[in-house]
Amino acid sequence: MSPYQLLLQFARRQPGWIILTVILGWSGALFNGASTTLLVPLVLGFLGQEVKLEGAPPFMQTIMSMFDSVSENYRFWLMTGAIVLAIVLKNASTYASTLASTYLSKALVKDIRIAGIKLLLDVDIDFYYKTKVGDIVNCVGQEVSRAAGAIRVAIQMLTLVITILVFVAILLSISWQLTLASTLALIMVPAIGQYCVKKSQEFGELLSESSKKFSSAFIEILNGIRLVKSSSNEEREYHKLVKLIEARETAEVQSEKIYAIIGPINEVTGLGALLIIIAVGRVIFADRIESLSTILLTYLFVLNRLIPIIGQLNNTRSRFANVVPSTIIINEFLRRDDKQVMKNGTIPYTKLDKGIRFEEVSFAYPGHDELVLDQIDLWLPKGTTLALVGGSGAGKSTLADLVPRFYDPTEGRITIDGIDLRDYDMKSVRRAMGIVSQDTFLFNDSVRANIAYAKPDATDEEVIQAAKLANAYDFIMHLPEGFETMIGDRGVLLSGGQRQRLAIARALLSEPDILILDEATSALDTVSEHLVQQAIENLRRDRTTLVIAHRLSTVQKADQIAVLEKGRLVELGTHEELLTKGGYYNRLYSLQFTSDSQELMLKKARNETLISTSYEIRTRLNPMIGFLRLLVDEVVDSVEERSELTQESYESAIRLLKTLEFLENSAKLQLK
Repeated sequence: MSPYQLLLQFARRQPGWIILTVILGWSGALFNGASTTLLVPLVLGFLGQEVKLEGAPPFMQTIMSMFDSVSENYRFWLMTGAIVLAIVLKNASTYASTLASTYLSKALVKDIRIAGIKLLLDVDIDFYYKTKVGDIVNCVGQEVSRAAGAIRVAIQMLTLVITILVFVAILLSISWQLTLASTLALIMVPAIGQYCVKKSQEFGELLSESSKKFSSAFIEILNGIRLVKSSSNEEREYHKLVKLIEARETAEVQSEKIYAIIGPINEVTGLGALLIIIAVGRVIFADRIESLSTILLTYLFVLNRLIPIIGQLNNTRSRFANVVPSTIIINEFLRRDDKQVMKNGTIPYTKLDKGIRFEEVSFAYPGHDELVLDQIDLWLPKGTTLALVGGSGAGKSTLADLVPRFYDPTEGRITIDGIDLRDYDMKSVRRAMGIVSQDTFLFNDSVRANIAYAKPDATDEEVIQAAKLANAYDFIMHLPEGFETMIGDRGVLLSGGQRQRLAIARALLSEPDILILDEATSALDTVSEHLVQQAIENLRRDRTTLVIAHRLSTVQKADQIAVLEKGRLVELGTHEELLTKGGYYNRLYSLQFTSDSQELMLKKARNETLISTSYEIRTRLNPMIGFLRLLVDEVVDSVEERSELTQESYESAIRLLKTLEFLENSAKLQLK
């Protein structure tokens, strides 16, 4: 699709403003031509020169004849008023056209951005795995503005072309011979302009590409700022961004150089062409130079006004070529035929009556042939818990992602109460689900707003109750502003356990029928895990739950445990049944149980060491403190007794030191 076809496609979004802007531009061109044509006869008349219209075109004679009936004393004043009026109308039209063009550009920016945001919210989640966030931000931000600017520049080009056509028509009506000579003399102007247009387009493509690279790198660095600082790579990332900034600025400077050179070249070329026309006119009309003086002066004046407009057209074409790449980028961005958008069903989801069934479900990610899930057949009855376990890459998270329709199965189907999930209204199904994952996302907003995100109209009592059930109320009340505390980008001001409990409170508040827990406690410390696990138990109560757990201890209470390996279901049963089988689950459990047992033994030994250490230190310190207190309070007057207490304190300190050394050595042996 050519750039002009793309512009027409964008123009259909705001046809009213387009038509108004073009009409005003045409009006300005006509008034400009009229005022220019009448100006020479007016000046000659004021100078007392005879205005000779011999050989003048009919339209010029018709206009001048309108003033013949006016007396000599008022004729030129009336002509002056007419010319001033034409100039005022021309400038008013130009001003109105500029305003309309500005409003058009703003309206297009708003319209395209709204369409882009709607697209981003409609496309499947796979789009975000394939596209960099920086590219999206750059596209919706800078490229949209440049693409809308292309429409504005195109209208300016159209207005200039119309103005040029009006002036050329006037020149042809005066003398086609001189116009032919003018065309030959001015042919260098568009030739030079074409070179500038080509270079501007190259720099425009370079500018778009460098802007995209900078936005992507900048956002990646901001998102990974902890890693940048922890690995001491600030200097390297700084130089990387500086290079990208310099590349972008270089492209912009090169574009400005092209714009800057067009004006001087046009002026020099135009002046040379004007001198050539004067010489040609003198040769062609040598025998009638006196009688055609008014016409020749008018022709030269019109031509002199035309040359800068041709220069403006070249400059505008150069700018248009510079922003055209953005229209191509935006067109690709707004296309829906090359993006996955799930077809929505029509059946509204109300409640779960029977359960969820996975019927021979297979799945491969878009653009890949390898199956991530292969013929999965599972039944999750209402009010029960199904746990998914298996090694990394077994397909657990992928299977869980199919339930809220982040993806659709490649083969087979998922049903809720016997109805294909794809036949339900997608939003109504998702509203009935609560999803808590390991990677909890929180907005840079208040605690209350994050908890109430899925239910904005929730009352304060409901939010507080959800926080209490999620074991989050106590830590929230210790925050500086309680529930109104701003928690920073992605909840950076909170610990991992606190963020997780807010996510659980958010899920509790929405009162979901179906609950999906994706390794919600795998990255937490022991205390946080205990609190989060309690909150999860509150959340799971009387709900249909699909849980993925890294630690097998968290799934032992599940009604069913599905063991996945390389995308296939290899075992299914309760915890006791699977242990009895002695299969894959038994091996996983044995490995993890041994590790957990060793960890518990080590924690127990550490706790016992800590208790004994505390007891021994207190036993040694108490008498020493008593001796020192007697000395400080000067209760003992005898020098011998003071010396004896000092000696006892010294010996107690030595015994304390030896006790600490012994406990330290014991701790080292336990660690080994």
